[in-house]
Amino acid sequence: MHAAGTPRSLLVVGDSLSAEYGLKRGEGWVALLEQRIETEKLRWRVVNASISGDTTSGGRSRLPALLKLHSPDLVVIELGGNDALRGLPLNMTEANLRTMTQAAKAAGARVLIAGMQVPPNYGRKYSDEFAALFGTVAKSEDVALLPFLLTGVADVPDAERWFQADRIHPNAAAQPQMLDNLWPVLRPLLR
Repeated sequence: MHAAGTPRSLLVVGDSLSAEYGLKRGEGWVALLEQRIETEKLRWRVVNASISGDTTSGGRSRLPALLKLHSPDLVVIELGGNDALRGLPLNMTEANLRTMTQAAKAAGARVLIAGMQVPPNYGRKYSDEFAALFGTVAKSEDVALLPFLLTGVADVPDAERWFQADRIHPNAAAQPQMLDNLWPVLRPLLR
């Protein structure tokens, strides 16, 4: 698939959490991932196709062109948070994630789904079902899963110190933790 010496391609399809919203360029977890890959001398090229405000519907419509353009060997899907913030139907979010996962696999890529959670003010049932749908898709599609990208950021007693003033978007200090959450699941896929 690759010419000798050509780096493999890792495509990140995400929302503001991956698009460096409110951060200086190079401070986000995806940029830190690029640096870690370089430090570890892994032959991978990272393509960040994340767009602030994107939903799973947006990702689903953008993914075919991205797969064609970048021919990724690995796709990280970090979408869903905006679906929940808009109160979109969970079955739609799940169907979009499943379609994206299947499309990436059909294109020959491995997939890692980065899960999300929402605050309980959406109702315990919605919050629980939302958090569970990422694992449901990952298990049924036999792909890698990070259950919650913001572990140690959003679920700690002093969480506000890890967020920008809007209390939605993680600040620069939180980005290394986000990468550290993802790395143990991602690293085996980079072999």
